[in-house]
Parts: sequence; structure tokens; C-alpha cells
Amino acid sequence: MNRTLENTWEHAAWSQGAHIIGIDEAGRGPIAGPLVVAGIILPPWYENPEIYDSKKCTERKREELYSLLLEEAEAFQILVVSEKQIDDLNIYRATQKAMTEIAEALEAPMVITDAMPLPASNKDIHDLIKGDQKSTSVAAASILAKVTRDRIMVALDRQYPGYGFAKHKGYPTAEHLAALKELGVLPIHRKSYAPVAMQRQLRLDLEKD
Repeated sequence: MNRTLENTWEHAAWSQGAHIIGIDEAGRGPIAGPLVVAGIILPPWYENPEIYDSKKCTERKREELYSLLLEEAEAFQILVVSEKQIDDLNIYRATQKAMTEIAEALEAPMVITDAMPLPASNKDIHDLIKGDQKSTSVAAASILAKVTRDRIMVALDRQYPGYGFAKHKGYPTAEHLAALKELGVLPIHRKSYAPVAMQRQLRLDLEKD
């Protein structure tokens, strides 16, 4: 897959000798497993036409690009946000908090996120809609986040067999919902998400009868 991204903000910053932090996440929609948020600083004028929205890449290609990016990035940070944190804060706030931490931790004057506004800071922040399809920095971050999360879900599949986590990665597929109903709620399920909350309540009601 070869695509030319706009990189509007990158070009503006790089032309002035500034670095950029690209930030994206993986795992806002699943009902099980953590959220993973990644930030990356690429070398100025970095180009790789294969880097694009991680969801549009094959698993094999994501793995290849993941290894490449870890070698070629000037800096990166990956945060894993637990299911409890997601339930305590809600997914939006948990995502925003992790992205803010990365934006402040990495040293660069400009930040681009994939459509997530961040609190005001002394950095130049841009929340770019479909950023992983317009910005190489955000697309690179999306690859780091997705590969990290997919690996976590494969490990959780071994820990909790029968749910199919390696296949659906925690998303509420028919297979996952059937397993949730049959096998019950796990510690890694997000208790604030409707399908999980409903099954927990059904179990409680059955125990009362």
C-alpha cells in the first residue's frame, strides 16, 4: 500500500526545524482488554509511503512497520491503560489523559492527535480528523498502538481460552458476546460497557433467584 499523506503540519514544522509528536490509540471500541496509546517523534522529512492508518494495513505489514519505526523513531512512548482506568474515567477521558501524558513527556513543540482535543498547554496542539490518514506521524503512532494492543490480546487469549480474544481482539463480535454469555465476565472486561454490564446484572439476578 503506497499512499501520499498530506503532512501539512509536519511540513510547516519541519521547515522551521521543529519536531512533531504524533499520537494515536488502539482499543476504544472493544469491551475487553486495555486501551493502548502511542506517541512518536519521527526524524524531520521522514518518508515511508507504506505508513498509513494501521487498520488499513495487513497484520504482517503492521509488524514489519512496527519494528522499523522502533529503530528509526527519534523518540516514542507507549502507554497501556487498564480496564479499571477506563471504567473509572470513561473511555474518552482515559484516552485524553494518556494522550496528554505523552504530549507532555515527549520533547517537541507541536503535537498532532487523531481527532482528540487535548487541554491547553505550551505546545502547539492539533486534533486532526482522520489524522492517521493525513499525517505520517499519527499513522506511525497508530501502528505502534495497534501492534502493541494486538499482542496483548493474543497473550490474553492464552490466559483466558474460549473467548476468542486472539481473533476479535476484544471487540463485541457475535462470537465474543456468545462466549461472554456462556462463560461469564472476566477481570479484563470493561464493566462500564453495556454488553458487559448487562451480563453482570443477569448473573446477579440469577444468583438471587
